[in-house]
Amino acid sequence: MGEVTTSLQRPGTNTGRSKLVRHVDSFEIQPPAPPSHNGVPRSAWARARRRVSRWHRPYITILVLLDFAAAAAASLIAIETFDQSRAGFYNAEQDPTWFHTVAFVLLPLGWLVSLWANRAYDRRYLGLGPDEYKRVIRAGVAVAATVSFLAFATKTDLSRYTVGTALLAALLLILLNRMLCRFVLHVVRRNISQAGHRMVLIGTLPECLEVYTAVTRNPAAGLMPVAIHITDGYAAAKGIETPVPVYAGRDVLALVREVGGDTIAVCGSASSEPGELRRLAWQLEGSGVDLVVAPQLTDIAGPRVHIRPIEGLPLLHVEEPTLSGPALLAKNLMDRVAAGLGLLLLAPVFLAIAIAIRLSDPGPVFFRQPRVGHEGRTFRVWKFRTMYVDAEDRLASLVDRNETDGMLFKMKQDPRVFPVGRFLRASSLDELPQLINVLKGEMSLVGPRPLPADDGDFLGDVRRRLLVRPGMTGLWQVSGRSDLSWDEAVRLDLYYVDNWSLAYDLSILWRTVGVVLARKGAY
Repeated sequence: MGEVTTSLQRPGTNTGRSKLVRHVDSFEIQPPAPPSHNGVPRSAWARARRRVSRWHRPYITILVLLDFAAAAAASLIAIETFDQSRAGFYNAEQDPTWFHTVAFVLLPLGWLVSLWANRAYDRRYLGLGPDEYKRVIRAGVAVAATVSFLAFATKTDLSRYTVGTALLAALLLILLNRMLCRFVLHVVRRNISQAGHRMVLIGTLPECLEVYTAVTRNPAAGLMPVAIHITDGYAAAKGIETPVPVYAGRDVLALVREVGGDTIAVCGSASSEPGELRRLAWQLEGSGVDLVVAPQLTDIAGPRVHIRPIEGLPLLHVEEPTLSGPALLAKNLMDRVAAGLGLLLLAPVFLAIAIAIRLSDPGPVFFRQPRVGHEGRTFRVWKFRTMYVDAEDRLASLVDRNETDGMLFKMKQDPRVFPVGRFLRASSLDELPQLINVLKGEMSLVGPRPLPADDGDFLGDVRRRLLVRPGMTGLWQVSGRSDLSWDEAVRLDLYYVDNWSLAYDLSILWRTVGVVLARKGAY
């Protein structure tokens, strides 16, 4: 169990004297915390010059150098590709100095300025989520508009192909740089727990534990809780196992410095006293410690949450999920077109798999099973058969060996699967015939996984999965597949239902490629 401490001093106050702190088994004297100004005006020179968390500084420096190099490399590619690349530059053949200065210095610097102006180097958007890439694309649009305006204003007849190639290549190379840097950052965070934020969670114990679970699901996010400061007293933590030490009644800033934290996360209703969060923000001014608030909006994505200030009161407005409208029509159109093209292009693969299945075990090539789809309608899913023809008869003798806690039967070494079927499952090739279901409108490319129809009614929160079409791939597939617990799989499916978008679908499809190649959680 984590350590629980109590103090004779109320949180947020500081008398400048040593505090008597009682541990569970002992007493010890704590040194006085640094004085806080509690909102009293102070000199601007007293402001902290550097944040406690500094991992982003070398990371941003590397990004700047790589972005500059990418823009310069894009100019070189365009120059080497087109003979008329020097068009518009006076006497460029005899004296290429000005041309090279523009191509290899000014244009890359323009990219850096545009990226900075679009906050593509803001530490809050680095390393996680699509916002970083969106800002890079906005910067690319801004650079293209600026170059076009300057060419028009100066009546310079530039080579359109050269300029277009240079701008597009620079955008693609910068995006590639960001992806590679993010990959390295995630590896560092997962393997050596560095380049992240050490967080102290403040709130009631259940709220803090819920936030702890949420932020530690993905180590690549770089959020590492190191302590919990509970606001409901010592008794609330008595006898409860906690993943990190638990404290109560401590001066928050002193506790952060003691545990080596750099971020304070206020969880849910951290305080019942009006204005206490504001006073905490005052106390942290100039300390270099970040303050974040984790409201009780579990599994609601950022685009659905908007801040609506009313008379100085910031209200979080939660939009309804988008389950109809133009975006859904575009999704359905994309599904049908992609499924049709996929069936045509993959016909030779289908034929080769069908021959391999028939040679492995005589019987039907396809396996069709009733599944529950959109709004509870039942349909038959298409899959390549991966088990022996008597698999259903042998299921009763294997029920006790089920390795999952959900509605599907799963075994890593299922004796009913023949060798070719094991390969098809590991490579996910057995799922390809579901393109037929997508073409018929029974499934989507991305969505919750379809569950068997013979497992009874869907009760409680699970029924919400039926608001959208089931998918060939989904958030659970790219997050662990069969290695996930049933509760975690349901949570991911419900998150997708509440927060889906076309951009999110494309992101999941891209992540699916890596998961399939790695054969993670497939059996």
